[in-house]
Amino acid sequence: MSIENLSSNKSFAGWHKQYNHYAETLSCTMRFAIYLPPQAANGQKVPVLYWLSGLTCTDENFMQKAGAHRAAAELGVAIVAPDTSPRGEDVADDESYDLGQGAGFFVNATEAPWSSHYQMYNYVVNELPALIEANFPVNDQRAIAGHSMGGHGALVIALRNPQRYCSVSAFSPISNPMNCPWGKKAFTAYLGEDTHSWRDYDASLLMREATQPVPALVDQGEADRFLTEQLQPERLEAAATDSGYPLQLRRHEGYDHSYYFISSFIDEHLRFHANHFNK
Repeated sequence: MSIENLSSNKSFAGWHKQYNHYAETLSCTMRFAIYLPPQAANGQKVPVLYWLSGLTCTDENFMQKAGAHRAAAELGVAIVAPDTSPRGEDVADDESYDLGQGAGFFVNATEAPWSSHYQMYNYVVNELPALIEANFPVNDQRAIAGHSMGGHGALVIALRNPQRYCSVSAFSPISNPMNCPWGKKAFTAYLGEDTHSWRDYDASLLMREATQPVPALVDQGEADRFLTEQLQPERLEAAATDSGYPLQLRRHEGYDHSYYFISSFIDEHLRFHANHFNK
């Protein structure tokens, strides 16, 4: 479980750091970023929020644009942001932005050529937390959050692993990927033509069938250009209503799909997770 430090920057009395490591799950070298709040430097083990970013993003987008360090430092919460896909010259890719490198969709691919590396679900659920907990002063309290494709990933992972997470949140998640262009394209490539296997990665279907809920917060901008065709939050909301799932879905007039939206409400998400850590 060796890791290589690439950069270190002091931020709000804590530290933002980037690391490389070889990911056995993905059969390639991966990069992740971690923010360690000041409490972690004083011998205290802190809880962790795992952040999954959207299409075309890396570990850097959230850490540099979201403005999350101030609240994380105040609350004593570490943040871990992995890359959004495997990377490397021998890793399968596609010319389009919504498939291949930068677009892992947080699934375990079963179809060639993707299955050799694209095991992002297993990486985020198992390998990355084990690495973090072995190398940093964190405890076993975890939350997960994300944006767009990463919001889809966070919801799916929490819904399928309720024992591992105290809470889940998302900005503008792809709520019903089985029934939107982004999801259909990615799932066909990564998982094949049998749509029954797709159900394991669809948050709306999983939320409708959930029996062990994880408290969930979702924020959606009403001026998001992907709202109607790709995101479809009303389907997630309907699933929560049918199953009685503890979902708080908030709509915000005028906000779009950008990090301006995320930075406007990220403090509230961090406090949401901190409250559930404390419980």
